[in-house]
Amino acid sequence: MLTIQLQGRGLGEGVALITDGRFSGVSHGILIGHISPEAARGGPIAAVHEGDVIVINPTKRTLTLEVSDAEIARRMAGWRAPDRAEKARPGSVHDKYIRLVSSAHYGCVL
Repeated sequence: MLTIQLQGRGLGEGVALITDGRFSGVSHGILIGHISPEAARGGPIAAVHEGDVIVINPTKRTLTLEVSDAEIARRMAGWRAPDRAEKARPGSVHDKYIRLVSSAHYGCVL
């Protein structure tokens, strides 16, 4: 739904969506997905804060967070994994998803 919201607000041409998620076939705009490992596991997106500048160079296929290495290290030192136990009722579909689904890099299901 995020890409639809960006398009609906007229931001599709000027705002990039960078996510550790995936996209459906109808998503369009400036989209970079499947960044791995995911933020929930302490991956690169976990260091990004609101207002940070990210430079996207499609020709070089690079994404650069314009934050110093020292600042990224400081942010990640304070990073804590989300408490998954509080998020899902045991035995629920959500609980099963949390336990079994992984990054598509590993085939999605462990």
